[in-house]
Amino acid sequence: MTGYRWASTARLVADRVIGIVRGPDASTALDHARRLTAAGLGSVEISLTTPGALRAIEEASKVGFVGAGTVLDGHQAAMTISAGARFLVCPTLSEDVIRTAHRHGVPVVAGAATPTEIVQALEAGADLVKLFPASQFAPADLKAIVQAVPHAPLVPTGGVSLASAASWLEAGAVAVGMGGELVRTPEEEVRAFLTSLRTP
Repeated sequence: MTGYRWASTARLVADRVIGIVRGPDASTALDHARRLTAAGLGSVEISLTTPGALRAIEEASKVGFVGAGTVLDGHQAAMTISAGARFLVCPTLSEDVIRTAHRHGVPVVAGAATPTEIVQALEAGADLVKLFPASQFAPADLKAIVQAVPHAPLVPTGGVSLASAASWLEAGAVAVGMGGELVRTPEEEVRAFLTSLRTP
């Protein structure tokens, strides 16, 4: 692994969207990841719930900035990093994942659902905090959380749509995680969506 963790973290949120890919097999996930990358999305996460995910990560990492999602423990963290993952995303807080990833200079987006868990994730060394599932919240809730912990780099994930993404960002999110709807959107529409988020 080359480069600095802070630089990888900055790259991870540069487009303000992290694409989430999962599929029934590695080939499908790889196709989705390549299509999102071709549409201009700079960060794509391939979920380990995808059969053959490591193979998909290895191939996708040759052409894009690809990470692993649904990473639950240090063993999975080490395997995905060996396969080429440049960042890791967890649905929960795993200090084992954070330690393993940081040993290799890889940033971690740790999951949290409450202000207490957000602070715990930051204290454990998470580079970003995944507010999950975002469907349990609204942008106004995020705004209130940011007022209490303004230093928390939050990434709402799970329920964020093309229509609501800008509202989450305006409320204080550093980026949003998006899966199914983004994957199903035609490439040109994805490109236009990304452009709209970059335009003040």
